[in-house]
Amino acid sequence: MRLTGFQVGVHTIKPEINIAKLITDKEIEDNQSFFIECAKDYRLLGEELVFMLVHKLGINLNKSFPIETFNELKQDHRQSGKVGNWRYFVHGFHCGFKNIKTNQEIEVPLVFGPEFGELDPYFFTRYIKSTPKYNPLPVEIYEDYADGVRINEKMLKLGKFERIKSNVGDHYGIVVVDRGKAEIKSSKDVNEPQELRNKQNKKPKFSFWRFIGLKS
Repeated sequence: MRLTGFQVGVHTIKPEINIAKLITDKEIEDNQSFFIECAKDYRLLGEELVFMLVHKLGINLNKSFPIETFNELKQDHRQSGKVGNWRYFVHGFHCGFKNIKTNQEIEVPLVFGPEFGELDPYFFTRYIKSTPKYNPLPVEIYEDYADGVRINEKMLKLGKFERIKSNVGDHYGIVVVDRGKAEIKSSKDVNEPQELRNKQNKKPKFSFWRFIGLKS
């Protein structure tokens, strides 16, 4: 079910339909300067926190393939901790940071080479809503993920954001156009961990016996 300007969800158990208002294209266009500012700030803060963390831990950052450096942290107690006024947690393709004093949140991408300003729609809106200097917001953000998708898509159409390719598989991201361009090498050109390369290239084989539940 689709309703322009709203998110519609049909409950799978209860006899109800949930309808939530979403940010409009006009609201995004009218506030495009604000979203550009947010995207630039996101990039600067992400880069600052990554370098702050690797400096504290005394590790060498693989700038071409940051995920390789951060994957090592997942193997021991360094996966989470504190750096400055921030708590951090390394997970998936990101390192999440949350400010202890202000509760500001940011998820820094690790699979776009030295580009730390990739704007995941959910993480981007969470960052905006949790950043003290943006409040009160000039425009309401109703649904974190759905509105994030709409913001990114409209800003792409306006030519203010652009797509970039990750150095992991066929993964793409979105960044602000007005920035210092960072070179993002493909996985073929960087020292990608064999384990991650195998994970990207491995294709599951169909098994009839597993399909019918006679083999795990």
